[in-house]
Amino acid sequence: MLEQDLKDQLAGYLERVQAPIELVASLDDSPAARELDALLDEIAALSPKITRVAGDDARKPSFLIRRAGTDVQVGFAAVPLGHEFTSLVLALLQVGGHPVKIDEALAAQVRALDGDYRFETYMSLHCQSCPDTIQALNAMSVLNPRIRHVAIDGALFRDEVEARQILSVPTVYLNGQPFENGRMGVEQILARLDTGAAARTAAALAERAPYDMLIVGGGPAGAAAAIYAARKGIRTGLVAERFGGQVLDTLAIENFPSVEYTEGPKLAAALEAHVRQYGVDLVTAQVARALHPAGDDGLLGIELESGATLRARSVVLAPGARWRQTGVPGEAEYRTRGVTYCPHCDGPLFKGKPVAVIGGGNSGVEAAIDLAGVASEVTLLEYEGKLRADEVLQRKLRSLPNVRVLVNAQTTEMLGDGQRLTGLRWLERGTALRHELAVDGVFVQIGLLPNTEWLKGAVKLSARGEIVIDDRGQTSLPGVFAAGDATTEPYKQIVVAMGAGSTAALSAFDYLIRTPAGAAQAA
Repeated sequence: MLEQDLKDQLAGYLERVQAPIELVASLDDSPAARELDALLDEIAALSPKITRVAGDDARKPSFLIRRAGTDVQVGFAAVPLGHEFTSLVLALLQVGGHPVKIDEALAAQVRALDGDYRFETYMSLHCQSCPDTIQALNAMSVLNPRIRHVAIDGALFRDEVEARQILSVPTVYLNGQPFENGRMGVEQILARLDTGAAARTAAALAERAPYDMLIVGGGPAGAAAAIYAARKGIRTGLVAERFGGQVLDTLAIENFPSVEYTEGPKLAAALEAHVRQYGVDLVTAQVARALHPAGDDGLLGIELESGATLRARSVVLAPGARWRQTGVPGEAEYRTRGVTYCPHCDGPLFKGKPVAVIGGGNSGVEAAIDLAGVASEVTLLEYEGKLRADEVLQRKLRSLPNVRVLVNAQTTEMLGDGQRLTGLRWLERGTALRHELAVDGVFVQIGLLPNTEWLKGAVKLSARGEIVIDDRGQTSLPGVFAAGDATTEPYKQIVVAMGAGSTAALSAFDYLIRTPAGAAQAA
């Protein structure tokens, strides 16, 4: 089942297993169960510390990875290949006694949680956001046996998905009740479970010493800025809600020079490892709320939503962008209940169902092509009179029998029954004719919106809300530089963002050594 090269790699990883572990399998006669049975046999054959045990869980096929003689366990109601193979490997190692690699303060918080927590995460093997959530909850269940977690492949358990009306992944349930949708790390989960954690974190952040350079944003631009700053030997910090930014939601990357092919999460992990190598002070799971100009002490301030304020002699803004929304009635109401923004993540949940894609640029046409392989019918709606995607993508789109394209189509409303999306209304521009389209899912692909609302009045923004910069990355506020998708840089590409982040950091360092406060701090 596993390729020999992958088996060899896995065998090497399993040498790190310290405690005996059991694979407790609950199987039926389904093809998926036979596939899982073969996978577990192959894994058990790779290490003398792994044994197979028969189980009788209500969910079949499923299995537990259990540390022998203990309550430490992790569950999968899935055949965890694809994007979840890494989750499987980490679970084997961590249940087997290999240390969980998270900040020790976070680990202590997890161990101190009082109560019984039974988490269920519905995921897709095609989802790039799911592994982060699954690995975070798996790690927590290893650290604290009163936390239990099972990752459930929605494609295998369609009855549960339908009964719980799950229309986006990852979707997490806690003790049988909805908990959260979307990518989460240990910090975000703890903030929900430990109500005092946010206040303690804010107090600790407020006590941190000022930085020479503080980067806001953990995408390619922010990562590059942090690396270039740290290499100058100055005190460098990076604050972000999540490390990786939009790259985490990117499936295939084929235009990164010297790398023929990679995937977003893999690139994001490599960037984070590189940043950590230089001792950058990473502050994650924090959202910036305001930028304050320098006071008499020469320190700029980044106020966080937690209430803490981080101070620095120079700042590089790299807050990135997010998916643009249509803003029509019903969109917010049915978000995650039929309205979605990630075809790779949520597409498999709409297998055999009619869906719509809004947007005729590259992202919209690519989404329609991907969805055509799982949905019964795909309708692409484009506001303009023609598609804007590259011709090679349009040719592929036109070759698909279950895709139709509507141009001059203005979406005016998302429709639903109060529980889930049932369709949309659209206006035929030019004729003013109004139409209704019955679909189970709508995938919005109309570009990006810069994350700059919190910067209004602090630095100059363009009419589109982008941070106005010069060729050195300088903003309108002395000591503040910017880079990446949130700026007026016209080309929103990973490699461009990295170069711009490097430029901004070098410019900020030049600012430090040419100003009295900066010179004193950097000396």
